[in-house]
Amino acid sequence: MCTVFTYKNNDSYFARNMDIEYHFNEEVVITPRNYLLTLKKENPLKTHYAIIGMASVVNDYPLYADAFNECGLAMAGLNFPNQAKYVDPNNSTKLKKITPYEFIPYILGLAKTIDEAKNLIKDIDIIDIKFMDNLELAPLHRIISDGEKSIVVETNEGAIKVYDNPINVLTNNPPFPFHKENIRQFLNLTNEYPQNRFSTELNLTPFSLGTGMFGINGDYSSTSRFIKAAFLKEHLPKEDNEIKMTIDLFNVLDAVKMINGSIKTKEGKFDTTIYSAVMNLTELSYQYKTYFSNTINKITLTSERKEGTKLITFPINDHPSFLIN
Repeated sequence: MCTVFTYKNNDSYFARNMDIEYHFNEEVVITPRNYLLTLKKENPLKTHYAIIGMASVVNDYPLYADAFNECGLAMAGLNFPNQAKYVDPNNSTKLKKITPYEFIPYILGLAKTIDEAKNLIKDIDIIDIKFMDNLELAPLHRIISDGEKSIVVETNEGAIKVYDNPINVLTNNPPFPFHKENIRQFLNLTNEYPQNRFSTELNLTPFSLGTGMFGINGDYSSTSRFIKAAFLKEHLPKEDNEIKMTIDLFNVLDAVKMINGSIKTKEGKFDTTIYSAVMNLTELSYQYKTYFSNTINKITLTSERKEGTKLITFPINDHPSFLIN
């Protein structure tokens, strides 16, 4: 389970909750421009755009869960079980054959805009090859955004389908076309002080603030999180202060956060928001906090860090801190 949304103010932002029942040795990883990005079926990328995001590094290779590049193009993979199907490499008919774990670094390494990403995707099959025999492929769909425009990439029938996403939100199952239709059921939601539309004869007044949101679901299902995230980010006030804006975006993520103990998987494990990230695509900074630490950690993709041939890693800060008086 996961939630992603984008937001445009003075800066462009890409925000994500990682909801999962385990840790995956995640850390913030910078892939510099000259890191040799090897590909299973294609020639390696000797040079490419620099990338920063959350990943696990296995055999010196960055397995990104979410990331953005130096041009401000971002992508995240979200769980898409019982839907995602990848192409048998022997049956691939496209010009480029890219594995699921290569998809984020390949697209972000070569594209600087949504249109360029679309052009690359036209020639791609996402093929069914594991990184290692003991690492299962995650069934994912993906959102790609430049902070203003977004697309969703799904492979629920093997072949890639690309959807324009004017809502700039993505969660999990069902497929994106359902979410795009489902939001139409919530046209009456409002952040305004409620008006009496029930009767012109009865003097009815709201008994509480917030009743304009009657009808919004508070559960953790992907459909409910999609609606809630979309509503909250649509009504955020535009802050001139970048720090206040970042805090507001983290607060939206908190509103759709998975609380430990509230959701069990089929295996009896707890699905929890292990980290939340707000990526500033203008400033090129990756900001995150974890379930156990509300400290916001910020790593910036500086000019110096864009260069080089080796991965740069920043271990996760998951230690709670208390200000004691």
